[in-house]
Amino acid sequence: MEIMTDQGFRKTVKYLRAFIIISLIGMICMFLFYISVLAYAKILGAPPLAVTQSTLLYADDGTLIGESNNGQKRYWDKMNEISPDLVQATISIEDKNFYHHHGFDYKRIAGAVLADIEALSKVQGASTITQQYARNLFLEHDKTWKRKLLEAFYTIRLEMNYSKNDILEGYLNTIYYGNGSYGAEAASQYYFGKKAADLTLAEASMLAGIPKGPYMYSPFASMKNAKARQAIILQSMVKNGYITDKQAKKAEQEPLTLVGSHPTQKVKMAPYFQDAVKNALKNQLHLDDRTIALGGLKVYTTIDLKQQAAAEEQTKKYVDPTSNIQVALVAMDPKTGEVKAMVGGRDYEKSPFNRAVQAIRQPGSTIKPLLYYAALEHGFTPSTIMRSEYTTFHFDDGTPDYTPHNFNNKYADGEITLAQAIALSDNIYAVKTHLFLGEDTLVDTAKKLGLSTNMAHVPSLALGTSGVRVIDMANAYSMFANGGKRVHPTLITKVEDYNGHVIYQSETSKEQVLDPAKAFVMTEMLTGVFDPKLNGYATVTGSTVLKDLTRPYAGKSGSTETDSWMIGYSPQLVTAVWAGYDAGKPLELTAEKTYAKNVWANFMEEALQGKPLKTFKPPKGVIGVYVNPLNGKLATKDCPVHRFTYYVKGTEPTEYCTDHLSRDDANELNKKSKEKSPWYKRIFPWGH
Repeated sequence: MEIMTDQGFRKTVKYLRAFIIISLIGMICMFLFYISVLAYAKILGAPPLAVTQSTLLYADDGTLIGESNNGQKRYWDKMNEISPDLVQATISIEDKNFYHHHGFDYKRIAGAVLADIEALSKVQGASTITQQYARNLFLEHDKTWKRKLLEAFYTIRLEMNYSKNDILEGYLNTIYYGNGSYGAEAASQYYFGKKAADLTLAEASMLAGIPKGPYMYSPFASMKNAKARQAIILQSMVKNGYITDKQAKKAEQEPLTLVGSHPTQKVKMAPYFQDAVKNALKNQLHLDDRTIALGGLKVYTTIDLKQQAAAEEQTKKYVDPTSNIQVALVAMDPKTGEVKAMVGGRDYEKSPFNRAVQAIRQPGSTIKPLLYYAALEHGFTPSTIMRSEYTTFHFDDGTPDYTPHNFNNKYADGEITLAQAIALSDNIYAVKTHLFLGEDTLVDTAKKLGLSTNMAHVPSLALGTSGVRVIDMANAYSMFANGGKRVHPTLITKVEDYNGHVIYQSETSKEQVLDPAKAFVMTEMLTGVFDPKLNGYATVTGSTVLKDLTRPYAGKSGSTETDSWMIGYSPQLVTAVWAGYDAGKPLELTAEKTYAKNVWANFMEEALQGKPLKTFKPPKGVIGVYVNPLNGKLATKDCPVHRFTYYVKGTEPTEYCTDHLSRDDANELNKKSKEKSPWYKRIFPWGH
């Protein structure tokens, strides 16, 4: 019996020794495993904190005009942009020991484990704020042990590499508050229509209770449950010393005003412009679709909301609502190229096709200023004269005969000046100029002025038979308006990533592509479109909108069988307007041919309302003289019409008009003037 007892004792000692050894080995292995996990976490370094966030678009005054997302509203606020009440309420209810642990609350974990063992399933959570943030960033929300282990590993990495405030900021910006709202800012906007920084204690305490169960504790799901949860949170804040019992009771009784909608759901500003901005982000900044939609970008655009509203209003006002005709408009700041307003069609919901930037249409006579600028470079002046008459052009190279026509088949049947040819939009003058300069000249000039479409080398190119984009034409006219400096259509001034780092900043080009003096002379000739002093065999083409204009403008209208245009500018703003049918249906009604002019004139007036009245300032190298607009010669006191006209210095006329003088007076005057014949009579003897 004693022997058996001794053997049993030795066996017990043996088992105990084995247990101790195994336990020590297990503890050593666990310690080594723990050290390995820490070392591995340290080697991996800080996990990236990038999460999907809404990309926000802002107008030039900082107003939010739209956002790009996948149905989820995600914004990012710094800690100082979130109400302290919401921060304290969240800590109190979610993780009161947040600032005192290293990612895990072991007391809560032990309690949760016992509850899970008792229920034989995963029923209770003890996740800290860091653990929840790790789950929001990297993991799914299924309740499995594998997910918990991975969550623990990411929690370690977060605590090792980020401060408590960084972790808390991330948590508050990623937690789900229901109704598509991720983060405190989106939730504040949705539930209370205000920024997270402006939340009251009552609002903050209710908001902090929603993440536990958005479908149970949202005030829109159950106000009773939401108020009960709010009371619990307020008492936890009292217990943790954040507020007094008096403050808690006051907040609990405070009536709340709920909104229940995201602010950008109400915002549908400039939809065609917003599409163009997203296209620019992709094609000009080379950002991928996911980054554009969910990268948390802040895109600061050029749009002026007042001018955009004016563009949309005038389009609706002057275009027959029962018609299927379409309209496109682009307004730009000529000094910077910044697009201030854009209309791509009459109804975005029915047709998102952006005619302002995508459609290619014949510009008609609005191409002529490009042609005539090239003519100025080749020695023409506003006084250069040619005959305007019914003309058929014959070619020796086999090109078919070409017979252009003026509007209503009206011709001067005599000589007219370049200035008058522009004002009356004489087609014969334009084709003669085009053929004299050579067909390549207009093609090259169009490229220099930023037109991106192909130009055909044909006689009719002078009358705008090759298609262009509205935005390109606005850009080309901007170079006349700004004195010849290169600009590009600019939709975006700055782009910030989700961390606030600037990844793009626009720059204004200072490249001089046109001669400033010739650009100014071109502008001054385009003011003649609105000057009745240039009336001749027809009235100036801008006469129909003169009554609507209150400040100096330069411009040019244009029309083809299927397209109607008006492009014009003041020193502050350039606007191009097109009207026509998508299918190329002819414009047969008289009213349809007036839409572009009326929209342009009234938009310009409204857009510039309240802005200083500016005139076009002559640069160095130009000189102004009074001429008889009918023949381009220096005017005398006897001429019935005097028009002040600018010329590149050295090209101004030297011969006086003698049409209204007696023979003796004419002879005397001509003795005083230069005896040599003007250069253009030597160059163009066939044009007289």
